[in-house]
Amino acid sequence: MVVRVRIRVSAGGRFIEAPALANSGYESETPQLMVPVRVAEELGLWPPGREFIESNFETAGGPLRVWILERACTVKVIGDAESPEVLADLVVSLLADEILIGDKLISELGIALEDVGRGLWRFRWEDRDKVRRSAPPKYWRT
Repeated sequence: MVVRVRIRVSAGGRFIEAPALANSGYESETPQLMVPVRVAEELGLWPPGREFIESNFETAGGPLRVWILERACTVKVIGDAESPEVLADLVVSLLADEILIGDKLISELGIALEDVGRGLWRFRWEDRDKVRRSAPPKYWRT
């Protein structure tokens, strides 16, 4: 099991609400949200323009080609309680089939991964017994 939380991603006057996988192994220097191409299209941010930075991320499976749009979106956890809205880099991957929240964004959103094996999480500011279950996945296959 993993932890997925429901988020609202806003960019350029558009938004989507969907589950996202909290991936503490996705390390970055800034808050980053990795999205499949279909999500970037729905947000009106694909195909890439001059503002995108093309890069390669090193992953356990080898290099991953991505396009980064710095400080392009806001992200907040939604549901029975909500996180603050956080400004984040949008990272577009041709291979991703679900939305991934990187380590810095997990922290900025106040997400505490309580029991990843059971899919349990809470907000850091909540009592330790206020845990939530992981949201079901949504895959964005093209």
